[in-house]
Amino acid sequence: MRTRATTAVLAALLPVALTACSSTGDGKTAKKPPVLTTPTNHAPSATADQARADLEKAVRTYTAAYFKPDVTTAYSLISTRCREQITKPGLGMLLDRAHKASGARTVKTFTIDKFSGDMARVSYGVGEPQYDQHDQPWTREGGHWRFDAC
Repeated sequence: MRTRATTAVLAALLPVALTACSSTGDGKTAKKPPVLTTPTNHAPSATADQARADLEKAVRTYTAAYFKPDVTTAYSLISTRCREQITKPGLGMLLDRAHKASGARTVKTFTIDKFSGDMARVSYGVGEPQYDQHDQPWTREGGHWRFDAC
């Protein structure tokens, strides 16, 4: 019996709660905030948070270098931890293989999945599913974002 009464009260209050969340107080419906999307061009999206814009720029630069292939730029954008696990010539072999398999690629879609201080996880696509990344870790070292998925 108690469950039925609770359900009835909640059902009666739901429209009131929804109205309270969507009105401006003067009887007018509030406008929904705009949904931020990332453009498909090479420039980072305009965001209120410079660190997020810097992260996007680093991901785009690393990805373009990866498929160019530009091992010097790509290697400069990997974390110290990853540099302990892969050499510049080793990375160069990966870049050459990716370039031969699909040519030059750039980021087409970009999403920041998680962002906390100097750590972030991103997902992005380059127009070829085998190279799309999901929940890829990045870290900020010395004020610069670095690829950290090694």
